[in-house]
Amino acid sequence: MKRAKSKGQRASAKGALSPQPSARGYKYDLITLGRSSIDLYSQDIGAAFPDIRAFGAYIGGSPLNIAVGSSRLGLKTALLTAVGPDKIGEFIVERLKREKVQTQFIPVKPATRSSAVVLGIEPPDKFPITFYRDNAADIQVSIDDVVALPLEATRAVQLSGAALAKEPSRSTTLFLAERAKTLGLTTFLDLDFRADGWHDPRAYGVSIRALLPLIDVALGTEEEINAAMLRDPADITIRDSQITAPEIRGDVEANIKALLARGVEALVVKRGAKGCDVYQSGKTIHAPGFKVKVLSVLGAGDAFAAGFIYGRLQGWDWYKSARMGNACGAIVVTRIGCADFTPYLDEALEFIESKGGF
Repeated sequence: MKRAKSKGQRASAKGALSPQPSARGYKYDLITLGRSSIDLYSQDIGAAFPDIRAFGAYIGGSPLNIAVGSSRLGLKTALLTAVGPDKIGEFIVERLKREKVQTQFIPVKPATRSSAVVLGIEPPDKFPITFYRDNAADIQVSIDDVVALPLEATRAVQLSGAALAKEPSRSTTLFLAERAKTLGLTTFLDLDFRADGWHDPRAYGVSIRALLPLIDVALGTEEEINAAMLRDPADITIRDSQITAPEIRGDVEANIKALLARGVEALVVKRGAKGCDVYQSGKTIHAPGFKVKVLSVLGAGDAFAAGFIYGRLQGWDWYKSARMGNACGAIVVTRIGCADFTPYLDEALEFIESKGGF
């Protein structure tokens, strides 16, 4: 993409990136930026929330999930988030180290709290979720924290729409995008809409549209596409406390065109069991999904992003990268959890082979 001439990265006519012999010289393949949390998942599958008796403790947050998923696939990955001076922060950092995600850029922010998420699991379609993010440490990630990153020795960054909701995280995200653009890094954006994080859900779209000219590849669901072009808050419906799965009315196809017009190279629309579509100016590539029995949809989109980013950084074309993303997402929906349940590379490839190949 951006380092085509200086780093030996060449785009083919089909949109594939040729493998980079010099990639081994980079310190990091991917740095992700954004929220992190301890995730408490119900261990009583199918139980209504008041009947839950036990929770399992995992790590979560979209950028964290993508960092872990990418690391398990073999990318050299670091996460820029922040934690508070508390035991939950220690839990998050230690679990990341076990996943071989580099944590030396994660500051401890005084007088803040590490975040927590509590989730119920009532298959097939009820997954109530509550976020505890008052005074969240990761919102305090600063421009100085970005300055400390070794971006000159990094291939790509992944940003999160949710990080735009409050300052200083918002300015930090924009600063990282500008810096990455200047240095020629590939920039990925997960649209990552969480309605309860915004003072006005329309502000989400304003912020996303401002960021898109600095982005190479944006990824999101149909609902997030509509959220990015939202005009009326009444078009959002959230049922059964499912903050991560809102219903958002809108003209998806028209909104895709509007977002593409902001200058991204590609807009990847995740469509669940149907797979995904990669939209570019004048063409669309459909990558079908894999048929599996769904246990929990939580974390599937982040696993998709990890697989897709892995493929692109391996030099794969859009279709093969999207199929890799679909496979990683399909594996996660058969499990209960996010980062802790994303597949390793051999696992993902064996799954694809068992389903007939790419």
